[in-house]
Amino acid sequence: MMPRRESVVTSRAVQVKCIPDGTPLELPEGTAAQLTQALGSSFSLVVGGQLVQLKGVDADAIGREVPVAPHVPDDVKPEELRDIVWQILKTCYDPEIPVDIVELGLIYVCDVLPVEEGQFRVSIKMTLTAPGCGMGEILVDEITDKVRALPHVADVDVEMVFDPPWNLTCMSEGAQLALGL
Repeated sequence: MMPRRESVVTSRAVQVKCIPDGTPLELPEGTAAQLTQALGSSFSLVVGGQLVQLKGVDADAIGREVPVAPHVPDDVKPEELRDIVWQILKTCYDPEIPVDIVELGLIYVCDVLPVEEGQFRVSIKMTLTAPGCGMGEILVDEITDKVRALPHVADVDVEMVFDPPWNLTCMSEGAQLALGL
């Protein structure tokens, strides 16, 4: 478990997203920040009192290793790709909650459908802990970017749904324990 906050300094200019509204922000080289969460493949930083999210592909900017995507075989079958997509979804976190979106129970559906030879469409239905949660667009963008980066994925559709409404019973037992519920 990493300490609550760790000081870091950007080694190069890097794009981040402000939390919770998703406003893009460029941090110049030499920007001091506090690393508050390093789970999955993104990082939560506090810069000048503002919480921001740094994508894993830019981890080197704060001295961390860039996460490696899972291997996808050339002859992948839909059910195998579906398992890989679930692995990817488990690397997505709300920047303020130390539990992945799968364990939080935010993913309702994950379908992998063939569209042409060797190519697939991934359809995901997800929800948020509350309809007004400002993290929706940020999570949808992160999921879309990570899944679209997988070989053989031709299209990704992430739909936000609120029926059935999310509640604490949607979380796994491990998530409830991690959050002290």
